[in-house]
Amino acid sequence: MALIAFNKFTRDLEKAGALGVRMPLEGGHEGRYRRRVRAAGYECTHLSARGLGDLSAYLLDVHGVRPPHLGKKNLDASATGDRYFIPPVVSYRLESLLPKSKGLLLWIIEGHILSNQEVEFLTTLPTLEPRVKVVLEMGGDRAFTWFPLTEAVAA
Repeated sequence: MALIAFNKFTRDLEKAGALGVRMPLEGGHEGRYRRRVRAAGYECTHLSARGLGDLSAYLLDVHGVRPPHLGKKNLDASATGDRYFIPPVVSYRLESLLPKSKGLLLWIIEGHILSNQEVEFLTTLPTLEPRVKVVLEMGGDRAFTWFPLTEAVAA
């Protein structure tokens, strides 16, 4: 595959802010594109869409999580277990970016399970934080193709 395709992908990502991708199911293509985007100056965070919950809270706000109880019983009054607060993924990673870095790339796999409202939030995320770019894997195809994520919301 020519380097022109990689450069075009990076230019389209910078222009659109959020891209939807479809790729062959046997895999391997996403690694090449992620490597080229990293070479262009972005740091990459790889996430799965399964189990994210509220995207805005997970990505932008401090939020509480409860780990599985694993059969243990709590002796205190709360029957739901301990609650731990974790920092937001995007804000935490943006604070720790290198000074020469262009921004943060969120590469989210299994994006086909997200609702239209969640996909719409991912399209607006680069406008809320301009240093963040989003790539959402939307499913399989015979070749690696990409499109602005706003087209997926409109469809």
